Amino acid sequence: MDKEGDFLLGDSDINLGSIGGVPFYMHKSQYNYWKHTQLIIDAAEGPGATFSLDSLEEKHFITRSRVFTNQELEELKITN
Repeated sequence: MDKEGDFLLGDSDINLGSIGGVPFYMHKSQYNYWKHTQLIIDAAEGPGATFSLDSLEEKHFITRSRVFTNQELEELKITN
């Protein structure tokens, strides 16, 4: 099992929060592309069909997204 600090972060990585108590980072160029969407990150059974972190448990990450409504974007501007 990886330990905290095994994955090196760069100056351009942004902490977006945590998933299951584990910090979640995204490169700022990716964030700029996705910032208008809600990202839903989940785990699924079986090997990943595309890029995914390897897992001994035969599981992979899957990301879904949807564009925020205008009202949601306004609410995010107020809170961020």
